[in-house]
Amino acid sequence: MLNMFISLAISALCSALVVRFVTDSMPIVAAVSIAFFFLPFILIVRVVMKKVEALMMAAQRDVQANRAEKAIANLQSGFKFGAWQFYVKQQIYSQIGSIQYMTRDFNAAIPNLEKGFVRNWVSMAMLGIAYMKKNKTSKMAETFDKAISGSRKEPMVYALYAFCLEKIGERAKAIATLEKGLKKTAADERLQENIERLQAGKKMKMKGFGDMWYQFHLEKQGAIIKKQTKAMTGRRKQVVR
Repeated sequence: MLNMFISLAISALCSALVVRFVTDSMPIVAAVSIAFFFLPFILIVRVVMKKVEALMMAAQRDVQANRAEKAIANLQSGFKFGAWQFYVKQQIYSQIGSIQYMTRDFNAAIPNLEKGFVRNWVSMAMLGIAYMKKNKTSKMAETFDKAISGSRKEPMVYALYAFCLEKIGERAKAIATLEKGLKKTAADERLQENIERLQAGKKMKMKGFGDMWYQFHLEKQGAIIKKQTKAMTGRRKQVVR
């Protein structure tokens, strides 16, 4: 990464100047070398990440305004920052893939999600679900395992994995996944409820996770439309009052 090379170059130059004009004491030279590596490194990281965050925020506003193509184009312009900072490209791929997934462009989303950031559990979960929809169950399991390893305390990632496992007929594994999540997430009530539902032979209940659940497109389209219609009706009633 360019920031590392620049920081190393500055560190080496400052160390050489200290040895040449100040002292050849190794502890002092080492201290100068370390200081003049981390100072520019941290500064460059902050500058680059501010620019990346600005792109992310702009993309989020575009998505909210139903301008998905513009959001993706803006994010793609941020690939140039990948040469400066570790994991920037992976984070951008995650965001692009997530937008494509949410707009149901699954075929376009998968390659971007595959190149995404492992610690972004939302994009990893989307990739796992996409694999399930294509009957690639081994890849689904592998992807969800990665998502969990990067976000062990996130209840929803366990619930999504369990939902997919139950959907492909692996109810016992779904229960085991939820039980694992229960231990890692301070006994999340939603996970406990779904363990009990699966043990009773019922379907999982995901509405406890709020609107975030619907972005994964695991709910039937009719149910989503019904929910949106109900919300709109409720707002109209409030206006009438």
